[in-house]
Amino acid sequence: MIRLKNVQPLPKEALEEIGFYWHTDIDNSDYVADSMVEITEAEAEAYYTAANEIYDMFVEAGEHVIKNNLFHEIGIPFNLVEPIKLSWESDVHWHLYGRFDFAGGIDGQPIKLLEFNADTPTSVFETGVVQWALARHNGMDTGLQFNNLYEALKANFKRVVTLEGDIEEFERVYDGWRMLFSAVRGNKEEENTVKFLQQVAHEAGWTTGFTYMDEVGFDADHGVFDEDGERYEFWFKLYPWEEIAINEGGLLEQLTNMIKNQTSIFLNPPYAAMFHSKGMLKILKELFPNSPYLLDASFEPLVGKSYVEKKCFSREGENVKIFASDGATIAENGGIYGNSKNVYQEFVQLPTDSSGAHYQAGVFFAYEGAGLGFRKGGKILDNMSKFVGHVIS
Repeated sequence: MIRLKNVQPLPKEALEEIGFYWHTDIDNSDYVADSMVEITEAEAEAYYTAANEIYDMFVEAGEHVIKNNLFHEIGIPFNLVEPIKLSWESDVHWHLYGRFDFAGGIDGQPIKLLEFNADTPTSVFETGVVQWALARHNGMDTGLQFNNLYEALKANFKRVVTLEGDIEEFERVYDGWRMLFSAVRGNKEEENTVKFLQQVAHEAGWTTGFTYMDEVGFDADHGVFDEDGERYEFWFKLYPWEEIAINEGGLLEQLTNMIKNQTSIFLNPPYAAMFHSKGMLKILKELFPNSPYLLDASFEPLVGKSYVEKKCFSREGENVKIFASDGATIAENGGIYGNSKNVYQEFVQLPTDSSGAHYQAGVFFAYEGAGLGFRKGGKILDNMSKFVGHVIS
């Protein structure tokens, strides 16, 4: 049973003062829970270790996919293969951040990888800022959280320049380059998430700007431009690579040529789409069959055990089905990702509270494990799930 500590919620006015406007769901319920998950220091350390070790496994698996040309197997669109290879082969394309979704980790339950949101993970604002503010609002020690996400992102923005070098060298190496941040117009959550990341980059020492996706200019020979025609050498976009590949083939061709011509660098890089594919769950299980973090996974339905059907590329719990060991459907969600390739993963029960709500841990990775938050909801967590902070007891 998950351990909870009741807290006084932050007033909506206070949330909006820090830029958090998506605090109320469409049914008028609060998105941020009025409780926090209590974990031990050992549990926090275990989440940190799991994130670090699994990321290293993803790097090995990525090399395996590229070396053996397994892109089709994990559902990568054909026109995304070249930019993935180009970005993988050059060290200047730095993976800024991602979020591991885990089952377990509470009350002795083993940590199990569910997926890696490696390209366009949300809840970074909730994890890095909101749960810290909630703890402070309730007079709690804000240091009693596994949550150095803000500082980890700030350091990683410096590593975009120094790479594996000493981040203290940033000011010496940084040559006045500019980074443009973009989100889709009309999505307040994604826009403010991007503006939060822009703020972190600015504090790291970058010159930054913000422009909506539909106003960004692209030139294969000269790079990325904001709505005023100002050129930027770096572009951060909260828009999935696979959706660009499927829906914006002409744009992807331009972006690929920018990588070739070394006129622009993109965050997250194209190879993040490879990590982002849930098809990697099957590759990981093949390469690391004895890892305690991995569940059985296949491109065919599992026999003799309960399993989950997922799409290689989907978001917010869409197009997910849970099956019993006899093939009966336990739960399912519809969605818009029906054309994406299926992957099947062994089902594992999420921790629950006294009301039967399920809790999934999310651990952000930015060069190392950096911040923990939880999502609360039904058997399939969707866009109506709640964000739950945590405290180390």
